[in-house]
Amino acid sequence: MASTRTTSSGGEASHTDGAQRHRIKQALREVTDPSTAEGVHPALLPGLGVERAGRSFGIDKIVFSIAAVLVVGVIAWGVLSPTSLSAASGAAFTMVTVDFGWLFSLLTVVVFLFMMWIGFGRYRSVRLGMDDEEPEFSTVSWVAMLFSAGIGIGLLFYGPLEPMTFFQTLPPTYSDVEAGSNEAMHVALAQTLFHWGPVAWAYYALVGGAVAYGAYRKGRSPLISALLEPIFGKRTEGALGAVVDVFAIVVTLFGTAVSLGIGALQIGRGAEIVTGVGPLGNGAIVGIIAVLAVAFVFSAVSGLKRGIRALSNINMAVAGLLGIFIFAVGPTVLLLNLMPGVMMTFLGDLPQLMAQSAATTPDAQGFMSSWTTYYWAWWVSWTPFVGLFIAKISRGRTLREFMMTVIVVPSAVCLIWFTIVGGTSMWFEQTAGALSSAQSGEDMLFTLLHNLPFGAVTSVLAMISIVIFFVTSADSASIVMASLSERGNPAPRRWNTVVWGIALATIAAVLLVGGGQVALSGLQSLMIVSALPFAVVVVLIMVAWAKDLARDPQTIRRRYAREALVQGVRTGIEEHGDDFVIGVVPAEPDKGAGAWLDTEDPALTDWYTPEEPADGEEDAQDAESGEPGEKAARRDGAADQHEAGDGGEGAEGELTAPRA
Repeated sequence: MASTRTTSSGGEASHTDGAQRHRIKQALREVTDPSTAEGVHPALLPGLGVERAGRSFGIDKIVFSIAAVLVVGVIAWGVLSPTSLSAASGAAFTMVTVDFGWLFSLLTVVVFLFMMWIGFGRYRSVRLGMDDEEPEFSTVSWVAMLFSAGIGIGLLFYGPLEPMTFFQTLPPTYSDVEAGSNEAMHVALAQTLFHWGPVAWAYYALVGGAVAYGAYRKGRSPLISALLEPIFGKRTEGALGAVVDVFAIVVTLFGTAVSLGIGALQIGRGAEIVTGVGPLGNGAIVGIIAVLAVAFVFSAVSGLKRGIRALSNINMAVAGLLGIFIFAVGPTVLLLNLMPGVMMTFLGDLPQLMAQSAATTPDAQGFMSSWTTYYWAWWVSWTPFVGLFIAKISRGRTLREFMMTVIVVPSAVCLIWFTIVGGTSMWFEQTAGALSSAQSGEDMLFTLLHNLPFGAVTSVLAMISIVIFFVTSADSASIVMASLSERGNPAPRRWNTVVWGIALATIAAVLLVGGGQVALSGLQSLMIVSALPFAVVVVLIMVAWAKDLARDPQTIRRRYAREALVQGVRTGIEEHGDDFVIGVVPAEPDKGAGAWLDTEDPALTDWYTPEEPADGEEDAQDAESGEPGEKAARRDGAADQHEAGDGGEGAEGELTAPRA
């Protein structure tokens, strides 16, 4: 075992910092060479991407077949007997939201606190990738894709609808506030932000971060089942894993299909309002879905870097311009006053909002079932889809950067968006009763825009934004489902992606034509019901990820640093008073900085099984990225960049190469 050495400041050695850095770089190169991996200390392992782990990504026939049978069965039920589907799912939905509402409320609080611990605690500098890995996408593209895959359509649909609903009918927590008042504006937006803000995004961050960590740092397949490997070991590669992955595919498929069906209805309604034509029939709705299906399948097979990233950036600009326009021509001063007020109201009332339950007031059960519990179950059911997609676009980020972006940035955007759109809607309703004329939720956004200047033009822009959100949600889901059915293949086969894309479009069209809103609502309830067993999976993911992080090489290094500093500082003061520096010398067995660690524990090293890249493969990857030789340069400097950058807490993060 190595220990710290204290040296009198008057006896400075001749070794230079440059020589020390050279030794560190050489050691790191030896670690990343597969031929020398055996016997390397677990604290020096640099991380392992799934593409280097030698995993097979063929079609998983069992997962694919079972998922297909379940999909066909539920679709047949929805088409042949939509009323029966609606009744059965409605009864199950009532059971979940009424009898298990407390579970979702408790789970939501636990997930949020867990992610705060991950992002700001001792593991905050762990990277979702190798120690020296750079982010794959720019921050702007990353944020744009987060919204396109996660809540894009929801922002446009619920932007005016949800604040208006709470403005007119106050939530139980604010039952003493006068409906329609200025105070009601603040609390309506605070309740909306509670449903859409940091608490909600913590679910996505949990699954997305856990998948990215397992796939890009531990070399595991990017599967929901693989997240449970620290608990169940290799059993996740058998029947247990198949059940989890089939479940993730089915939830993703139906959840996205329901959203696409609702989105198609909203696009159709927008076309009716903008063009003035009569009600569109089933043929027109199916035509809309068919056209958009071609677009999102083409985007999906184009890949993340071409199709999805380009569309996401475009849509971020379109939606941003729409929000800026409403802000500029709407009640600007009121909105400027609302933003800080709503933020402080939300932060101040967050404990009270989290404590809200079915027992709050006599009417609280209905509110919780229709809104809060419904949202928590909805977010849980969408975590496989959105979490896996977030993982694919978050490689190379530190956990602190990941948490700040995936939770804080979307929450800030939701605050701004809902304040602008919802605040303007409530102002119109308060001053002129203008929004009450909306016939349905689909109409409300267009009703708002028509009460502002250039209503026809902005309505067209809103439709364009909805269409792009439609496309990016569907192509993201297609890639995720194709990946799940190919044992987590990060780059699934094109034909497989096309199959799942066509399945999405077909399901949405069949449901709309065969059962209409009845079938869609029944399927939506079934999806919420599926969140109950998946809530157990979410709990297991937290336990498994915490175990993984506790054994991460960087965590081990930081523990070594802490132990070494404690020993070195104490010895230095005892032997040299104020005049000493810290160095490294061998120590007696079980007496050094690593006496606490069993380095022979296979759990610390078994995951590191890299395959040597084929000749020219790394050069080809560098050439494709347009940065030849940069990866090698980054790898050579990994120790300096990583350990000196954000490597620890307090004094631990200041540890640099000692002077001999």
